[in-house]
Amino acid sequence: MMIKRTLIIVTCLMLLGCTLGLLNFTYDASVLAAEEYYQIRSLHSRDGIGKFYLGREIAKVMGHQEMLWLERPSRRFTEKPDDLITALHLKPTDLVADIGAGTGYLSFPMANLVEQVFAVDVQPEMLGAIDFLAEENQVKNVTTILATETDPKLPINAINLALMVDAYHEFSCPREMMENLVKSLKPDGRVVLVEYRRENPLIPIKALHKMTRRQVEKEMSALGLVPEEIIETLPQQHLMIFQKTNSN
Repeated sequence: MMIKRTLIIVTCLMLLGCTLGLLNFTYDASVLAAEEYYQIRSLHSRDGIGKFYLGREIAKVMGHQEMLWLERPSRRFTEKPDDLITALHLKPTDLVADIGAGTGYLSFPMANLVEQVFAVDVQPEMLGAIDFLAEENQVKNVTTILATETDPKLPINAINLALMVDAYHEFSCPREMMENLVKSLKPDGRVVLVEYRRENPLIPIKALHKMTRRQVEKEMSALGLVPEEIIETLPQQHLMIFQKTNSN
């Protein structure tokens, strides 16, 4: 009796398996996309948010309370912003986005060279400082944009160059943010990342606020952005220029 009952159960399970196998099960990859991109770990650096993207822990955002750090006099020597801007080969007709603009440390110098600068940040306090300085100095071609963690809120297919200086490593949703940023680029638009070199342990910046060249290229490649030029003439930072392709 027991053997007969077992055979019946096995037969039913086999029939059920065959029935399920005939069904066309599918899943929506977009629903799983965010979970696939990131990992959340309880054990992580105190300088990070415990969220990992392509093997890299995302750093905590530097709050607006530290905005004076962005205007420190030593920055002209440690970062050489004039050399950085020269390397971008900006044109008078360019529309440029300064992502993570902070106090506009680079937005205002670029505004002297291009048609329009969009100063983008997720912190209203930073944008308030830019608006004040723009009015104080009668700068008419710097427009502030309050971004979200996933969207820079830029006009579609309009930007010639998007610049991120010591900002990208703090994006809490880098994949979504960059996907939306790419949409804002013109067909020949460029993405420029400037990050302190993590390869050099002697650079006095916290590890999570530095990036290796290999990691940057890995994350940009995931978006279909291809390297155009890698410049290593800045004192402590990588200057990496990527090109939008037809596949973007």
